[in-house]
Amino acid sequence: MNVHDVVLAGLDSHRLFTALDLSGTFAFAISGAEAARRRRLDWLGVMVVAFAVACGGGVIRDLCIGAVPPAGLADWRYLGIALTAAWLTLVANRLIERIANPVVLFDSLGLGLFAVTGAQKALIYGHNAEVAVLLGLVTAVGGGVVRDVLLNRVPVILQREIYASAALVGAGIAVAGDRLGWASSGLTWIALLACFALRWLSLRYRWNLPRATGGDEEDEDETGR
Repeated sequence: MNVHDVVLAGLDSHRLFTALDLSGTFAFAISGAEAARRRRLDWLGVMVVAFAVACGGGVIRDLCIGAVPPAGLADWRYLGIALTAAWLTLVANRLIERIANPVVLFDSLGLGLFAVTGAQKALIYGHNAEVAVLLGLVTAVGGGVVRDVLLNRVPVILQREIYASAALVGAGIAVAGDRLGWASSGLTWIALLACFALRWLSLRYRWNLPRATGGDEEDEDETGR
């Protein structure tokens, strides 16, 4: 492979990364905006939640790897896409409501997209596999945690649903492929689809992680004291 081919491959990888990152921003922004709309927030509140959900995880990731200022704050495209998604949710809410579980659908898409791009960006900045997987997880679940906190809900990551586990699978596949020398656009799509499929199928078939036992009894004992 000559220098020209290497440069073209790098450009293609950068374009794919940017496209996936912006797509994840759009998906998470819609999930945040729709959740905020259902809580009957005003238009400003919906847009604030949409932006916080879309860029929250990425901002945390960038601060951790030293990519400052974070892309979600420095690149106008992230703000523009988040606000556009929020506006579409507000003006075309009837169309979005026709989609079965729109919040879950777009949240699952964003989860897969951000798990992969979060891990890839950590690798680009020279961090090891462990850091890359963990930051892929943080990027993927950070927005959902911000959404649930702002809307006064128990974060999904703290419930029984397979959420963070799906993000770990997606990030793990992306990082493992890179370390084994299999890094390619095809592997990126495999990692993304694995995360999305695991999250979506777990909801469809009610797969859950095991729950710790004995908590209710202990709570009752403490209440009775």
